[in-house]
Amino acid sequence: MVKLKLPRHLHRNHPRSRELFNYRKLWLSRLFILTCVAAGPFLLLALFNQTVGRISAERDVKLRLARLVSNHEINISDFLDQRRTVLDYIIRDNPADNLADSTRLGVILDNLNSSMGGFTDLGLINKNGRQVAYAGPHELLNTNYKEADWFKKFKSRDNFVSDVFMGFRDMPHIIIGVRHQLNNRDYHFLKATIDTRQFNNLLTPTLDIDRGDAFLINHTGVLQTPSRSHGSTLEQVKLVPPEKNDKATVEVQVDGAGKKTFVGYAYLIDTPFILMITEPVASAMDPWRRDRNQITIFIVLGLILILAVVYRTASRMIDEIFAADQHRLQSLDKVNENQKLASIGRLAAGVAHEVNNPLAVINEKAGLLKDIVTSNNQYKNDTKLVSIANSIIASVERGGKITKRLLSFARHMKVEEHPMQVEEVIRDVLGFLKKEAEYRSIEITLETYGEIPSFFGDRGKVQQVFLNLINNAFDAMEKNGHLAIGILATDDNRVAVAIRDTGCGIREKDIPYIFEPFFSTKTASGGTGLGLSITFGIIQELGGTIEVDSIKEKGTSFTVYLPTSGSKENSSNENSTR
Repeated sequence: MVKLKLPRHLHRNHPRSRELFNYRKLWLSRLFILTCVAAGPFLLLALFNQTVGRISAERDVKLRLARLVSNHEINISDFLDQRRTVLDYIIRDNPADNLADSTRLGVILDNLNSSMGGFTDLGLINKNGRQVAYAGPHELLNTNYKEADWFKKFKSRDNFVSDVFMGFRDMPHIIIGVRHQLNNRDYHFLKATIDTRQFNNLLTPTLDIDRGDAFLINHTGVLQTPSRSHGSTLEQVKLVPPEKNDKATVEVQVDGAGKKTFVGYAYLIDTPFILMITEPVASAMDPWRRDRNQITIFIVLGLILILAVVYRTASRMIDEIFAADQHRLQSLDKVNENQKLASIGRLAAGVAHEVNNPLAVINEKAGLLKDIVTSNNQYKNDTKLVSIANSIIASVERGGKITKRLLSFARHMKVEEHPMQVEEVIRDVLGFLKKEAEYRSIEITLETYGEIPSFFGDRGKVQQVFLNLINNAFDAMEKNGHLAIGILATDDNRVAVAIRDTGCGIREKDIPYIFEPFFSTKTASGGTGLGLSITFGIIQELGGTIEVDSIKEKGTSFTVYLPTSGSKENSSNENSTR
């Protein structure tokens, strides 16, 4: 099995893996589609070739066996017909007295074997079943066959071929006989015993010696000739005798060993024999199986090549989408930066106009008042007036610091990353939102658990993260809410900041989409859907993560995990040593 390696940006922990697309799902879907389109027809063609090839191979084997059965049927039928014809000629050409002479029969037997062969003995039998003349190797003269099964069948026929049987000679043999009608309405029979060795030689198959088998059975399934794999002569064959058919036929049977076997057969006309030629299916299909294995190797190599090309194509496609996504994200970042600068710029202008000018006047008048007090002998020793003047000047300086802090937050500067304390950043953000919280009657609690290490990042971006999250909490609570912020250090060298509100919550079906660009549940009130998307992107860029937990009408909790300065330095050291 080929194990595909995901492109680097498709791993779940990649900083941009969830920005605009689920790249892993997109990659797997494209991989599946391309594989189906490229490999599907290939596999269907291979399956079609497998099925059709097997059917074609089986048909070829059956045709070959049918031809073989037909050829053997002709040879055996010719062998038996020739001998029946010769016996019929002999019984008709010789007077009954000549045939009744055993010496004369011996001469005829010698002539037959010298000319065509295949005879073991000859005998003349009268209508009562007594053998009145005999020529051959056994002492069978005057033997009475009246009760023999073959003789009972013989009496009603002009010619006869018997089953293989033991008889008086106690050995398997076959009898061929002809009947001749005498002038006085009497009749007699001339029978010959066939040489079984020559007869059996006719069944030597043209199949591979280790695979094929050819033999004769009678209509009850008893072997009439020896078989290589199905038993000896006169044993019951372990195959089902086939139904009678006028032509050579091939079928598949299960032999005694439970193996599928091709069985070709033919009924021999005017005989009790069924010719059978068998060949195991497994052996007969070997040539097809070898071809199939070669084709399978080709298919596997082809599939590996197709999968490699599909993998490369799908990965290249996702790489291009990923690059386009990054470009789009950069554009969104610029939009966000411009939006922030525009908003903060307007706020800063208002603060400069509404706060800085009065502060300058107050500072000037307070300084003048202090100079008058300290230079006048009447009041210079009045500590209360001096204290009031100093208090006014200190308040002006404090207001100036707040204005400078706001302008510093709005100022567009080059990104600089350095260690910072998360509590300090959050308190700066809360300082901007303190009046709005008082106006909405929102209670804010900030708790720190244990010693919090510093974390590494750009201060402006971190401020923007918490400003967006707290603003979203304010929007969700409207009035008389409670915002709880908790800070603690985790065991894996991270700082966790939990921001929990008592607002309207988020619907469960909307939670998977809240970090997607332009998705907003506040479109009616002017929401752009970029706040949480930008927040998520900034957190990812800082090397952190964000989790959300919300219950409708009860509140929402965002938990931000940021790497500490120590973990950042360790990561940098590990990268430098690799």
